[in-house]
Amino acid sequence: MRVSYFFIIAFLFSCSKSIEDKCFVDKMNAENVVMVNKTFQPYTLKQILAEKPKYLEINNLTAYRDFVTDRAEFLKQPENSQKEGETSGNNFTILNERFSNQFLCFAQQQVGNIIYGLGFNKLGYWLLKIENNKTFAYFLGLSPNQYYVNRTQQNLFVLGGYLQVKGSLVSPRKSKDPSNYKDYSVIEDGKLFTIKLKDLMLDSDQDGYNDIFENSFGLNPNRKDTDGDGINDFEDMNPMFTSSKGKFTRLYESLLPNPSIDSEKRNFEFQVYKSDCDYFHQINPVQKVLFIPEDKNKQTYYTSVSDIIDEVISPIQKNEKNPDSFYIYKVGSYFKNDYSADYENENWVLKVIGGYII
Repeated sequence: MRVSYFFIIAFLFSCSKSIEDKCFVDKMNAENVVMVNKTFQPYTLKQILAEKPKYLEINNLTAYRDFVTDRAEFLKQPENSQKEGETSGNNFTILNERFSNQFLCFAQQQVGNIIYGLGFNKLGYWLLKIENNKTFAYFLGLSPNQYYVNRTQQNLFVLGGYLQVKGSLVSPRKSKDPSNYKDYSVIEDGKLFTIKLKDLMLDSDQDGYNDIFENSFGLNPNRKDTDGDGINDFEDMNPMFTSSKGKFTRLYESLLPNPSIDSEKRNFEFQVYKSDCDYFHQINPVQKVLFIPEDKNKQTYYTSVSDIIDEVISPIQKNEKNPDSFYIYKVGSYFKNDYSADYENENWVLKVIGGYII
């Protein structure tokens, strides 16, 4: 029996990838190049309805504002000249100020002393709330690759304990202009999306993120400190993994964005990466990050159907001639930078040695 257990354990270890396997490659060839995922396979109406979140109710409208009209009018507005998902100045002053411009706000409603708003950022759609001088943001968990919420909501969207927003079911398609918004085609117009506020606002661990958000991105909705590092998820810049100061972790940190704004106050903005590399997972970033497993079968439904990655940092390639020299690259939607990375005097020296800009 002991021999059997030994072989089982040995088999499990042999089948699991080591840090070397997950973080290093022998050569940066075409097969290793991981581009930003903009090739989402469209879902059919039948698939969307079959796999929709359980908390969501979808009803047909007899009178409605169609997708083409709503989107065309929205894109014509001067304040929306930036890419969708980025923030801008608009007439939702109090929402913009209280949420530090973390959302592109497109609807507002007041109920007594509570101000509600609808917002959008790189992660998706949110219901915003200001009550007793406190701010709350509730993630809807509706992928923009499947759901379009009208930017003009012609009726009250919070009513009788429900969030009710009008929109369409859509499918992404490649835009002819890469500098413009992502393009979509309509699957079906005239939809009313309804979610109970009780379900939407549920925050089981009281960490500041609703359960829908945590389930959508792989955090633990029942534990306010997912990675157990002593920092609650709302304040933790890397809530999924415990940070460290290892040699190769610092290499990944050196390639992260370095925003000029105060990131500690931007609890609802995340840079999302797809990586299984433990060194990458252990970063201590200045901007909040989330990680998606490379294996689609291990991803959440939301992350598997949504384009939320706008930057990729590759595995590391060793330099066969120099044990302290490596190669790594960084890819964005419209650029790629190839770097040589030399470890000198316990610090990394990066040099751009190639790449492109679209």
